[in-house]
Amino acid sequence: MGQIIEIKGKVKFKITLDPGVWIFDDRRIDLDTYFAGKNINESDIPYEEKLSHYWDREIREGSVSPPTLKTEKKYEKEKLVTGTFGIIFEPFLNNAEPLPEATKLVIETKTDKVTIPLNEAKDLIFKFSENGSPLKANGPVHILFKDGSNLDNPITDVLALIIE
Repeated sequence: MGQIIEIKGKVKFKITLDPGVWIFDDRRIDLDTYFAGKNINESDIPYEEKLSHYWDREIREGSVSPPTLKTEKKYEKEKLVTGTFGIIFEPFLNNAEPLPEATKLVIETKTDKVTIPLNEAKDLIFKFSENGSPLKANGPVHILFKDGSNLDNPITDVLALIIE
């Protein structure tokens, strides 16, 4: 039962979250690339530069065949076993349907309570896996801000999420 987190308080529906099954959820995000790519916007790179990189790679490495379904599945399986993943909190918050008078999310941990305005809570990221393993120490999730500002100091030891 220590791996289950409950959303409760001023909500229409109380919800229990089981981070152990999120690895199979299509909404998971790869945190290795999510925060690393924050500063680079693909549309900011000029077309000529993209084309130049493509031709340089063609000359150095030769033509690369498109991946087959078999190699894509192998890569996806390897990524699941070695990757670091999280999931955005917004769909779970929406499913709980906070009542109109609710204004904040209180994250109850083993040692403290952290309060976040409800309109900012939807952007929280729940990290549930690191290097292919579930977060057992200080888990079951580590809560990160969307901007990555608490990446080195996430909210850990989460017991419950209370909407007030």
